[in-house]
Amino acid sequence: MAKDIRNRNVNGTSSNFFSSQNSSMTTKKLVIKNLKSSILTPPADYFDKIWPLLKQALEAILNGRNSPTNEEQLYRHIDHLCTTTSTNEAINSQPSLLYENLKGVFDDHIQTLLPTLLSDINDSNGYLRVLNSIWNDHLVRSILIRQLFIVLDRTYVLHAAVPNIWELNQDLFRRYIMQNSIISNRCVNGLLKLIEQERRGETIDRTLMKNLIRMLIDLHLYKKDFEPLFLQSTEELYHNEGRTLIQTLELSQYLSHVERRLHEEQLRIKNYIDQSTKLQLIHIVENNLIANHIKQMLSKSFDTLIDENRLSSVAVMYDLFLRTGPLGINDLREAFGNYIKVHGRVLVIDVDKDDKMVDELLEFKEKLDHFVHECFHSNEKFGNILKDSFEFFINQRSNKPAELIAKAVDARLRTGNKEATEEELEKILDKLLILFRFIHGKDVFEAFYKKDLAKRLLVGKSASVDAEKSMLLKLKQECGNIFTSKLEGMFKDIELSKDIMTAFEQYLHGHKAPENIGMSVCVLTMGFWPTYPTVTAILPPEFCRLQEIFTTFYLSKHTGRKLQWQYTLDHCLLKGWLKQKAVKEFHVSLYQALVLLLFNQQNDVTYKDIHEQTKIVEPELKRTLQSLACGKIRLLNKKPMSKDVNSDDLFSLNTSFEHKLIRIKINQVQLKETPEENSSTTERVVQDRHCQIDAAIVRIMKTRKTLSHAQLMAEVFSQLKFLLSTSVVKIRIESLIEREYMKRSAESANVYEYVA
Repeated sequence: MAKDIRNRNVNGTSSNFFSSQNSSMTTKKLVIKNLKSSILTPPADYFDKIWPLLKQALEAILNGRNSPTNEEQLYRHIDHLCTTTSTNEAINSQPSLLYENLKGVFDDHIQTLLPTLLSDINDSNGYLRVLNSIWNDHLVRSILIRQLFIVLDRTYVLHAAVPNIWELNQDLFRRYIMQNSIISNRCVNGLLKLIEQERRGETIDRTLMKNLIRMLIDLHLYKKDFEPLFLQSTEELYHNEGRTLIQTLELSQYLSHVERRLHEEQLRIKNYIDQSTKLQLIHIVENNLIANHIKQMLSKSFDTLIDENRLSSVAVMYDLFLRTGPLGINDLREAFGNYIKVHGRVLVIDVDKDDKMVDELLEFKEKLDHFVHECFHSNEKFGNILKDSFEFFINQRSNKPAELIAKAVDARLRTGNKEATEEELEKILDKLLILFRFIHGKDVFEAFYKKDLAKRLLVGKSASVDAEKSMLLKLKQECGNIFTSKLEGMFKDIELSKDIMTAFEQYLHGHKAPENIGMSVCVLTMGFWPTYPTVTAILPPEFCRLQEIFTTFYLSKHTGRKLQWQYTLDHCLLKGWLKQKAVKEFHVSLYQALVLLLFNQQNDVTYKDIHEQTKIVEPELKRTLQSLACGKIRLLNKKPMSKDVNSDDLFSLNTSFEHKLIRIKINQVQLKETPEENSSTTERVVQDRHCQIDAAIVRIMKTRKTLSHAQLMAEVFSQLKFLLSTSVVKIRIESLIEREYMKRSAESANVYEYVA
């Protein structure tokens, strides 16, 4: 069985397809023939007959009325006009004729809109609403016409390279309406006026703004007509505003105003201004409100913002300056560094506030760290300027900051610092270590730290051995093994002394030792510990007997060694009965114990008698008597009553003494630093520095052989980290010349030569 299929191809030629079908019985042949065309070629005057209908429909659409002719019929007529091909030239020219006539209808219609837009409408907002209404109607009707004439777009327009119906309509609207200078000026000026009102805080119709600016963009007039004037008005506004407000507003208020303005412009771009204008618009705001006034903002009250801890304002300033690029941030960083140097120097230089210096430095550092973290977002460069500035001002005063930091560490590690837990103590020590990093005179810190550590270990005033070793480890990590080698040796001596005392207690069982008295000895290596002045004192016979026994014991174990007894930091635990049956234990220094023991034989003792019977040097004796008779805890009465101890004073036992505790500590006199101790420690540092200067000069000259005076001075100052004066270096150079380590050149007195 076969089917007869007729087909008409596009160019009217016939195509025959043959198909064979195999079966078990016969083979059939399939024949396909052309379909007969049912479309008749329209007559030559077809366009003339159809155009009046099309024109009538176009005018109805353009005027907002319903078309009298069915849209489907119109569409078929347009399709016949655009798709029919013929050898007749008149028929082939119909699409072109349709396009031109359509253009003429558009042209006539758009010109009818001009009178309305050129009329005298005084209200600019009302004028913009009229223009917006006309534009919206134009868009809707253009869409309807494009849909109706879509075949024309897909056939004639595509091959003739002419604007499509949509572009044609837009082009005519642009040419007759928006390129009219009166309409264009009223539109742009009206838009700028609305923006000005909004910037003043008034409410405007943003939808109207968005539609009209979108119109300018669609008509390719935004860049040409609107944007330049908009940017110019913006430039004028913010130039004048910035110049006025920087003078009248407080800095924090001005910063808030700039932040608000930037936010407003961002919203303006989001709501109706084209994104292509964003960079230029924001740059104008940044340039006129920020970049042009950076110096004024920083000099106005930047320091006040930091003084008053106004973190939010400084954070806003940083974020705003970040918009201006590297220059703004560099200026802010420089101002931050200058603030640190100026205010930090005040903390360091003020001699009257030395007792508060370290605490104030810690607070200052914590405050600045907070600014770096919260306001500058932990910017590495701001962190570096903080460190550099801190290092600069803290070394403006030589030696004292290092000394006070060492004393602050001592105060935290000493017994009695109960307000801090172990974790809090670690945090405080870490903060003090940060201050330690900034100081150049680390040798001064070492000297005072070693002196205070010796007191804590020998007097038993260390709060925690773990805390002591933790601090030692921190210093070792910071400065190396050489810096802490002597400090580690001190701890080793204390540990070894415990083993020695264990053996000594066993040794005492076989020897006659005084009863009711015990002794604990610390054997110290002289090179590890601070140097103490050799003092003499008359000890009770029981004390002397124990000393002899220990000396015999120790030398029998360690031949060739020499023991030298040091009484400076000795302390005792005495039992006393000042009132009947009121037994108290007194933790006192050795000198306090020697004085108190005198009152076992007599009730009243003069100053001169005490001095004769103890042989304690007078400065120490006066300090000791003052601590016993003039302090908070008074074991002795003094006549006459006064704060100072004089050579004609009379002392007696205070038999009316009362205290709620059984064990009473009154040996704080040992922990207090005397002026003599302070000057002695400082003098040792100075002597050590002289040795370091000498070593540096010899090392440099040995390497360079010959150097001018200026070059040598520069090398010495670059190698040594502590503060130096030119005069001191000159003195050390002269000393080395005298000792023949170097000599002056025969050719020039300002040139030195190394002597091998």
